[in-house]
Amino acid sequence: MRVEFAQAIIDQYNFQSQQVFLTGDLGYMALEQVGNTFGERFINAGVAEQNMVSMAAAMAYEGFIPWVYSISPFVTLRPYEQIRNDVCLHNLPVKLVGNGGGYGYGIMGATHHNLEDIAAMRVLPHMKVYLPLTGSDIANVVATMLQDPAPNYLRLNQGRDIEGLSSFAPWRHVRKGEGAVVIGAGPVLANVLDLPQDITEQLDIWALGTLPVTEIPEALIGAIVRTGKVITIEEHYAAGGLGEYLAGILLARNIGVPLRWKSLHAQGYPNDRYGSQQWHQELNGLRGQLLQQQITTILQ
Repeated sequence: MRVEFAQAIIDQYNFQSQQVFLTGDLGYMALEQVGNTFGERFINAGVAEQNMVSMAAAMAYEGFIPWVYSISPFVTLRPYEQIRNDVCLHNLPVKLVGNGGGYGYGIMGATHHNLEDIAAMRVLPHMKVYLPLTGSDIANVVATMLQDPAPNYLRLNQGRDIEGLSSFAPWRHVRKGEGAVVIGAGPVLANVLDLPQDITEQLDIWALGTLPVTEIPEALIGAIVRTGKVITIEEHYAAGGLGEYLAGILLARNIGVPLRWKSLHAQGYPNDRYGSQQWHQELNGLRGQLLQQQITTILQ
């Protein structure tokens, strides 16, 4: 999605003159045209992410709209204190962009993975988290973030187009089915669509695009009540992630019992080895045969 992101902010440059772009010495072979477009407003802050976020906060305080780009853990976890104190406590419009959320950086290992970012970001005051499903979502997301006067976090990952998908929104109904409800965050949801048709045609599939959300669509609530079965899928730890968040919302609406609930999520490194993103997803039951087995069990 970083190619689509780069094009989106280039397209928006002439519409929002107060933008600046900061990168932590990253983005080669992807952001060169962004640098050419932004000129002196393209700043390589070096491998100094805490300073980079504080710089962005200062620029935002002076009326600029800073984009802060790096690998996901480097733009969320390493400068977390600065995000909390300098950005969020002052409700400044700093736009954090983390590339490779979840297992996105594959064989580079845990230092480059981010299985905690959704939880870490969504608990901060005023922060809004954006979770695009496909690359075609990015242009709408960027335009929306530019209009938001609050801090934002955009989680980029490997995505693909999904036929018939509507424009980006906090909630989207992806497929209709009567066997169980599936709710996903980000491109990992597309792995469900790769399962055999006799399975996918039973699934009522929804994509969550932003956190927090103020409401749940009545159509989704109706599907949950009707099927009595909910499956959440996310490339993130269970703690603080999509499953916990939705469980809390449903409980507040008295829609928690008697549901069959299955949370499909990252479990870290079950065998202490590293591989590609797809390999990690399969190992954690977020892709392939193990994903199929878990969903089939719920449908029975």
